[in-house]
Amino acid sequence: MPSQKLSVVVTRRLPEVVETRMSELFDVKLRSDDTPMSREELTESVKTADVLVPTLTDQIDAGLLGQAGEKLKLIANYGAGVDHIDIHTARQRGILVSNTPGAVTDDTADMTLALILAVTRRIPEGLSVMQSGNWDGWSPTALMGGRIAGRRLGILGMGRIGQAVARRARVFGMQIHYHNRKPVHQGIADEFEATYWESLDQMISRMDVVSVNCPHTPSTYHLLNARRLKLMKPDAVIVNTSRGEVIDENALTRMLRAGELAAAGLDVFEHGTQINPRLRELSNVVLLPHMGSATLEGRVEMGEKVLLNIKTFDDGHRPPDQIVPGML
Repeated sequence: MPSQKLSVVVTRRLPEVVETRMSELFDVKLRSDDTPMSREELTESVKTADVLVPTLTDQIDAGLLGQAGEKLKLIANYGAGVDHIDIHTARQRGILVSNTPGAVTDDTADMTLALILAVTRRIPEGLSVMQSGNWDGWSPTALMGGRIAGRRLGILGMGRIGQAVARRARVFGMQIHYHNRKPVHQGIADEFEATYWESLDQMISRMDVVSVNCPHTPSTYHLLNARRLKLMKPDAVIVNTSRGEVIDENALTRMLRAGELAAAGLDVFEHGTQINPRLRELSNVVLLPHMGSATLEGRVEMGEKVLLNIKTFDDGHRPPDQIVPGML
């Protein structure tokens, strides 16, 4: 007699190839439309499923986990970031948590470079002129931006994505600087000719471009607060493809409006879709709807990692991407 398949609940629509494979392997409940589950739907899911596959739009907090049934043994997150999951409470309840690290490293690094180029070369402003039909022809002084070769790039968080950003930026001729909890291996630093700054304050005060590539944790919340942002040079730009909570968005908005910072490129925001309306009005800001990982290849690879984590768990082994408290 065949063993009973794991009961798996997926909270959002995933690439079709991922959903098809998941349906073949498990007793899966897929989402019929691409909207977040309500709190009531999430509660029902944790009560009945063996495995929950959430995304960053789902708040898996202590209150929700407190209502989980005895069946729930794995939260196989579709995404690398797990700040929306209460890891400690899950562990106390005997629920494993896994994620999908590395799947979108290159995609996010590509988007970081795209934002750097967009804000320094004023690409959205040029696009707006063309789309409005107001272009009168080439001019030697129109829409002049800046050259990125030779500029100092300060990377906040030198993990997988930070290193991928450094690798790309180095090809563009940028000087690589970084702040991290500790220096990276010397071989990595030598590859990028990177300078390590133990003091974040000292680094950002000297950078032409600052790229945020660290996760959101209690220690990184508003790491770039009003005081630190004021240390940046008035002609500097900041890009964020990591987590919006790392930057004090109101302080950033005030400085951009006052001309105390040159520009910003943001793919993530402190309050999700509730973006400061004054930020939307600025011509020196490029805003994207969290597109950093939005490639078909990356999203399928994320799904494949979720499948591997669930299948490994189902086979009685530790999921290869299991998260434990303190590792982030």
